[in-house]
Amino acid sequence: MATVRDALEVSAEMHKKDVNNVPDYVQRHLRSLSIWDELRFWEGYFEYLLDRFSNKSTNYATLVTTQLIIVAMHMAGLGLSETDSWYMIETIAGKNNIGYKHIIQIRGFLSHIRQICVGYWGIYSGKSQSVSSFGLTSPRPQDTADSTQQSSEASVVGRSWVQSMFSRDRASSFSRVRQGTTDSATNDNGSLLKQDVSASGPKKVQTNIRMLRGHSGAVTALHCVTKREVWDLVGDREDAGFFISGSTDCTVKIWDPSLRGSELRATLKGHTRTVRAISSDRGKVVSGSDDQSVLVWDKQTTQLLEELKGHEAQVSIVRMLSGERVLTAAHDGTVKMWDVRTDTCVANVGRCSSAILCMEYDDSSGILAAGGRDAVANIWDIRAGRQMHKLVGHSKWIRSIRMVGDTVITGSDDWTARVWSVSQGTCDSVLACHDGPVLSVEYSIADKGIITGSNDGLLRFWETDDGVVRCVKNVTIHNSSILSVNAGEHWLGIGAADNSMSLFHRPQERLGALSGTGSKMAGWQLYRTPQKAVAMVRCVAFDLERKRICTGGRNGMLRLWDATINI
Repeated sequence: MATVRDALEVSAEMHKKDVNNVPDYVQRHLRSLSIWDELRFWEGYFEYLLDRFSNKSTNYATLVTTQLIIVAMHMAGLGLSETDSWYMIETIAGKNNIGYKHIIQIRGFLSHIRQICVGYWGIYSGKSQSVSSFGLTSPRPQDTADSTQQSSEASVVGRSWVQSMFSRDRASSFSRVRQGTTDSATNDNGSLLKQDVSASGPKKVQTNIRMLRGHSGAVTALHCVTKREVWDLVGDREDAGFFISGSTDCTVKIWDPSLRGSELRATLKGHTRTVRAISSDRGKVVSGSDDQSVLVWDKQTTQLLEELKGHEAQVSIVRMLSGERVLTAAHDGTVKMWDVRTDTCVANVGRCSSAILCMEYDDSSGILAAGGRDAVANIWDIRAGRQMHKLVGHSKWIRSIRMVGDTVITGSDDWTARVWSVSQGTCDSVLACHDGPVLSVEYSIADKGIITGSNDGLLRFWETDDGVVRCVKNVTIHNSSILSVNAGEHWLGIGAADNSMSLFHRPQERLGALSGTGSKMAGWQLYRTPQKAVAMVRCVAFDLERKRICTGGRNGMLRLWDATINI
């Protein structure tokens, strides 16, 4: 009982914590225990809480309500369905004879905490049985694997709960909660659910969205093989456009979007902990992990070639360079350069005082920029073997960095982005218009403008006017943290934490148009955005050449959007 109780305490706090502070095995294994479906277990646990926290001076109904709220929080953290959770809570509440006022309070809290849990983990679909362990038919649809149907189910159940909370016939509404989610013929919300399911059935199979299944744990790293990194000058490289993913299941997987229905090309096994970073070149794939190692694989044979060891903490960034070289950065604050041919570290580029979270390298100039938890952007000249600058100005972690020519752009948890001069080592501008941490920064070379994405869900476009950087456009189509922004010559891809994606297009200037008039950055126009799915995303990768965006979710699935297909 003590072990189960400890597990419950962990699950109740899961949705509040950063993934780096939650052991991956908890996410993978805790929810798979069959005991969570047992009504008798929750009755026993409730009795334990009641005995532990009983107080003669406390009103009995209030005491029962308080402990049932704790039980509801545990159920939500463990991923139990809303209807199953409410059935068991209602049964326990009925046996303890508390009033409807307290039952309504519990129901509202359970619905709220469930939405928070779904917002963090996404809808959990690990259990597909149609009959619950206590002998009652499950109200969940049979085909729960489809993400669109999951989204419909979650929204309908949530609406029926809220409506029943304010129903005039509250007493009967409680007893009908399980029936109301299955009887689509007599319930308005049920008929809505029926329409949603039929809309996503064989007649309209969302062919522009593909769900790539293969990982058994959350997707934590995602990389797209670009034409540039494989030197695809004439379009003869089949691996250009591949996506490579890493996961908490310790594997690296290679996906080929051109093979519709059979996208998984290879699974690379070798890491013993979560994979955090991936890169590739013409012939190799390199991955970094929490096991402090960097593994190099042959892209064609999928054989493990080298294991690079030297970091003393989890590897957060890997970058494959020309000449069989690899750059790595880790939470031990070090940046190292490796020679794959000799399996040796050829240079300790530099050291930061804390974990490195983002890094940029210009192979043409040999300049490297890195930032992290010490809130300092460090600039090194690798070829000269010296540190050029320590750019001090941010007050919190640096989450994102972008370097173009003599300009470095950093985004921080202090809600600002800063523009720095590499040669001078000075801060040229402070971009302070966001209401949350700046998680992504990008530079549009064609427009000579800056794009920032924040935890506030806003996308802001900046450009320089008479030496002053000003915001010329705000985009508010996303409702969650902007995780990644990628700008090409004519296309701009956006990925957000709530699994929403968008693609922007900058039309080419017409002949005879005055290119010097008006704002270029404000010319970006929304081209297309796919239907949103209920899942939380950790990483995003872009293939702007083919207008594809891929996201990796905490539910272990990749969601591949092909914007060229208009559904």
